Amino acid sequence: MPSVIAAVNFSQCLEEVRSGQWGTTGGLDNYGHPLSNISEATAITYDLCLTACGSGSEAFDWNIFSQQFTAWLLPYLALVSQLPFGAKTRLENLVSMFLTVGSPTLAAYSVALTVLNGHWIAERFAHLNYPNIRNAVRILSSLQQSSLQIDTENSLLASLIILPENDEWWLELALWLNYVHTWSISAVASILWVVIAYLFTVVDSFTGVLNYSTLNANGQAVGSVFLWLLPIVVAWLQISPKCDFLRVHQAIRRANAIAYVATPNGQPTLASSLSSKRAISIRHGAGEIHCDEQCTAPIFNYARFLPWTLAVEDVYYAFREASFKSERNQPVNSQAAWETGDKAVRVRPANRRGSLPQVVAYAEPGFKCFEPDLPNGRPRARWGSGVVSRFFVASVLALGLTWGTIGAALIVSYFTPAKGIGCRAGSYLIYGVLSTVIWIMLVASSLLAHYSTSTATFNGRYLHTKSTRLAGIISIILRRTGKTLATINTVWIMLACLFQFSSFFDRCYCNSSIFTLGKNAYNVIDILPKDVAALNAPWIGGVALAGGCAILFLAFVNVLIDPALPD
Repeated sequence: MPSVIAAVNFSQCLEEVRSGQWGTTGGLDNYGHPLSNISEATAITYDLCLTACGSGSEAFDWNIFSQQFTAWLLPYLALVSQLPFGAKTRLENLVSMFLTVGSPTLAAYSVALTVLNGHWIAERFAHLNYPNIRNAVRILSSLQQSSLQIDTENSLLASLIILPENDEWWLELALWLNYVHTWSISAVASILWVVIAYLFTVVDSFTGVLNYSTLNANGQAVGSVFLWLLPIVVAWLQISPKCDFLRVHQAIRRANAIAYVATPNGQPTLASSLSSKRAISIRHGAGEIHCDEQCTAPIFNYARFLPWTLAVEDVYYAFREASFKSERNQPVNSQAAWETGDKAVRVRPANRRGSLPQVVAYAEPGFKCFEPDLPNGRPRARWGSGVVSRFFVASVLALGLTWGTIGAALIVSYFTPAKGIGCRAGSYLIYGVLSTVIWIMLVASSLLAHYSTSTATFNGRYLHTKSTRLAGIISIILRRTGKTLATINTVWIMLACLFQFSSFFDRCYCNSSIFTLGKNAYNVIDILPKDVAALNAPWIGGVALAGGCAILFLAFVNVLIDPALPD
């Protein structure tokens, strides 16, 4: 019996089987049917494969490895560098990369949520008619990558929205956040490299000469299993998320330096002269439960979904009350008469001035966030409006892109003789399942984190109960476990691709589809022309499935991106 360490030559092994050296039983055709004449065998049973060929793999072939690695995997590795990062530390950027590659489902979910949130906020504010509405939508949408914090105490939010002195605040912050992180020469080159390499190698796989070695090392499945990365990168380049930690924080800091607040005597003053609190800021030091919310890499938008929605709702309600009252020609100062505006300025600055109590009353009850059981309080939704529909749509899109591309790789590998799930298809299946599990764990973690701190008392402190504390603990466990699995899954899919190109999977165990065929497992060694022809349909189907899902995802992004802003 050959040594398990020595390299296997399956062509030579088949010749020995055909010569009768290993007996007259175990010879099969390429469909697994036994043959009476062993000399006509093109495939052998798994047991005979172990006996005649050994359990080792075929010898490493540098030419095949370099060609397949360069054509199929290297372009995607280069494309990973075009993902938006921008976090405060290199470690956070590294974690975001592992989360993206380790869970395409989570990456697609965050992209879809970002687009849906931008469309939702534009529709949410569309019916309002008050100064700075347009800039408010732009700013709030741009701050999806930040841990947004709204402070309604001491008329901070009401003053920011109502006082005409704060018009410059809205204009300047919208301008400072309007930087573009989008197309560059390197990004375009990487995308074109992936597209051209995919098209050329797909054509080559249908027109090239396939034999046993090239068939099993063929990278078409690898190209499909990573194809999800292309629409993700293109979508982020189109969205241009404001994820540069230093730049966003500097923009907020500069804008808040010119923010005004109302005073009891009716003369606005700079907020910086009263306290360090501001109406709109970025939360710092929120604790272990909310650490992902503070990482500005866009992959973490899933963690900010619910708190960002509630923060937007606070701003929306204040704008809504001011808009409704201005439409009734009701000035902030109830003792003054309404000054009629014109086409250029519908609400004149004089109508927006008043004392601190008057400014607060003008924005009521939109900026309050009392508990429903407290006196004179307005119930505040715990989850925000429209979150269920956005979550559902984003989930469907994320799962569709994930399993459309990974499923295409499964189809290509499954129908490669011997038909069934072996090491290659099994690797892709594990990658897809772990991607989905990681997404479920991290989304569940964000829900539990939000629940654990979403109940506030009258003075703004959190009510800690057994259920909220337990939810917080489970949230941390799920988040850490999900990140660990994402790192493992990233390493796993990279190794699976390298194993395929390096002939590590070219062994009896992997080539016999033993996971699905069981005791009927067999190894096809001699690939016949009719076998190659039979692969055309599943290969074409796999390419169509992967490409179609990628195109549909990008189509969704382009339909909803850049919604019409309020006038």
